[in-house]
Amino acid sequence: MVDLDFSRAFTVNSRMDPVLSTVRLTVREAVHTLSSSEDGGCIFSTLGSLKRYLGETENPALPEEQEEFARIHFSTFLRCLVGKLSPDWLELLPDGQLEELWASFFLEGPADQAFLVLMEAIEGAASKVVGLPDHLGNRLQRENLAGFFPQNYFPLLGEELLQALHVVVESLRGGLDCSVSFLSQVLGKACVHGRQKELLGVLVPRLTALTQGSCLWQRVCWRLVERVPDRAMEAVLTGLVEAASGPEVLSWLLGNLVMKSKKAQFVMTQKLLFLQYRYTTPVLRSLLGYLAMDSQRRPLLIQALKELLETWGSSSAIRRAPLAQQHYISKAILVCLAHLGEAELQDCRDELLASLMAGVQSHLDSSLPAVRRLGMIVAEVASAQIHPEGPPLRFQYEEDELTRELLALATPQPAADSPSEAGPPVAPVTAETTNEEMVSSGGPQAQPEGSDSELDSDDEFVPYDMSGDTELRSSKAPVYVRDCVEALTTSENWERWEATLRALEGLIFRSPAATQEVSVELAKVLLHLEEKTGVAGFEALRQRALVAVTVTDPVRVAEYLTTQFYALNYSLRQRMDILDVLTLAAQELSRPGRRQKPPQRGPPGPGPQPGSPATPAWQAVVEERIRSKTRRVSKGSAGQGPAADPNKFNSVAGYFFFPLIQLFDRPLVTFDLLGDDQLVLGRLVHTLGALMYLSVNTMVAVPMGKALLEFVWALRFHGDIYVRQGLLSAVSSVLLSVPAERLLADLPDELLEAQSWLADVAQKDPDEDCRTLAIKALLLLEKLRDKLLPPPPP
Repeated sequence: MVDLDFSRAFTVNSRMDPVLSTVRLTVREAVHTLSSSEDGGCIFSTLGSLKRYLGETENPALPEEQEEFARIHFSTFLRCLVGKLSPDWLELLPDGQLEELWASFFLEGPADQAFLVLMEAIEGAASKVVGLPDHLGNRLQRENLAGFFPQNYFPLLGEELLQALHVVVESLRGGLDCSVSFLSQVLGKACVHGRQKELLGVLVPRLTALTQGSCLWQRVCWRLVERVPDRAMEAVLTGLVEAASGPEVLSWLLGNLVMKSKKAQFVMTQKLLFLQYRYTTPVLRSLLGYLAMDSQRRPLLIQALKELLETWGSSSAIRRAPLAQQHYISKAILVCLAHLGEAELQDCRDELLASLMAGVQSHLDSSLPAVRRLGMIVAEVASAQIHPEGPPLRFQYEEDELTRELLALATPQPAADSPSEAGPPVAPVTAETTNEEMVSSGGPQAQPEGSDSELDSDDEFVPYDMSGDTELRSSKAPVYVRDCVEALTTSENWERWEATLRALEGLIFRSPAATQEVSVELAKVLLHLEEKTGVAGFEALRQRALVAVTVTDPVRVAEYLTTQFYALNYSLRQRMDILDVLTLAAQELSRPGRRQKPPQRGPPGPGPQPGSPATPAWQAVVEERIRSKTRRVSKGSAGQGPAADPNKFNSVAGYFFFPLIQLFDRPLVTFDLLGDDQLVLGRLVHTLGALMYLSVNTMVAVPMGKALLEFVWALRFHGDIYVRQGLLSAVSSVLLSVPAERLLADLPDELLEAQSWLADVAQKDPDEDCRTLAIKALLLLEKLRDKLLPPPPP
């Protein structure tokens, strides 16, 4: 090939200057010698004669000869040298003379051409850089260098990968486009070769520190793993799960990879849970905790729990599976339950209980005590969480280290500043009274430790004199709503502050007139309220109080909250809190008989988010809406009137809905829904869909439906899966909430556009859930058409 290139060049340029023709002939003869000769002396002499064209010898070539060599022949000559590179060829002369002369052409010649030729050689070799230790080991045997031993080489390769990633990140910051595909191939090939520990032992700790505070580094890591070939995905993921120090690290490194890659989803939810059981308990916590940390991944955790319980309860698996695997699956079940809230388990309670009861019986029928004990422990914990209002299951079994580990897995790990770590427990005489206060008020002093006779004596329990306990009275909750505002903002008595927060919801509902006088001020205080004393359930108490004040004075508080949603100087968490409160308040206002029922604690629309596991999955809400709509149609309830109690949301729905939808495309300095804040956009979409559904049969449903369809049309090609799922759910909410006659009369163009888009999504969207939601919306459209169009003539 090299000779052919020179022949063509010589033919085309045969009429050039004789001096230049001499250079060309010299290079051509040298390439022929290098390609065919095995004589080390001849090769050394040939390379030496060409070295003069670089001008680095005592007898350099003429300047015009050097220029012609560098400009026309240098790249082709280097490709010949790369093609001859081998240990045998370089060892034709002793003491590395030929190797040194060979390398000088790359080090002393034009750097740009040398770089391009080496890059071509690397690309042609694909990922042979990973197999270099094996090749050298096979060839050099005992004479191999220590730097090429696998335990030394792959940590070095990890360092080089990090350096390359640093270059990628800096280039992205400079506005340049970069690709990490080659790095992903190297990573995958190394892990397939079984070198996860050596390579990832270097990469993961460094990437953990880099991704912890940098969204850019997180995105680069996500792309690095996404680009790993499917055949290597399992090896990479198993290595990362083992090397990561917790679920947070996995989330930083992987992002939502399990939602984008079917291969990754299979590995994380099937292979590591059911087909392998060698991983330690911390690794299992990391894996399942990763699934629980994001709202998009939590449905995978629920599905994993269903399949784990089904496998755990299989009599065939109990008989044939190794005991270690049964322990592993039991641990996985308990970890799943620790991450899931009661509201999330409600939707699949019957299915879970059926698997649980069948599994308990199969375990108790086993002849192995260890298997029976597994059944007892899992049954106790699972039944208490899946069906808390039912009778508790209690078994007697021997406790050992494994039993204590299983029971500990069922409880979420406490925070570092939890009260249980502050010191030994104290007898709960009163929550506010210390030992010193008991002494000053005439109460008994604490008994010396170890005096069993005194501790066991009932005569020592003397009634306390509460007449002078002014501190306790001062910590009672206020009895007026206006005083609550003052207690939450200015009080330094933390017992009173906590008592106020706990009593606020009930006080608001008991004093609606007084609440309306300070409703906006109270909503502002609650929206900015921060936890300062470690109050158990603080977020739920604050949210329920906000919902209560919104329900009591919906117009003014809704106007305030919707205005603050697009205001400056708010965190993303506060903006999502606003959406949750509006949804819950709308649900409460639209519920018949709401004054006699306590408000619900979980928003029906938005999907579950990290830190709020009690939030029900939005998919279940959409399916329930469709089922309820179908039941009303099948029962022929068109002629029936609404419930006796009026829908209080009817007159205020516009105050909740329209301010939220009007400003979504106006970016702020710190808040851009169409930019980086896609999570809040997804929550907003789901909230709008929930508000739309709760406005069924209201006067404002038609303009709300029109505005919502226009909103969906503007965002229909959004790249985030969670946003697209919300848009599809919103379309279903419009079809379920707006009367069919008004849909066809007032929104025919919007329906045609929606139908075309839904059909395209049902066929081409990469996300399976999006395709399913699109099909359900198309079915609703078909039912709407069948209901309104006259039947065809017979």
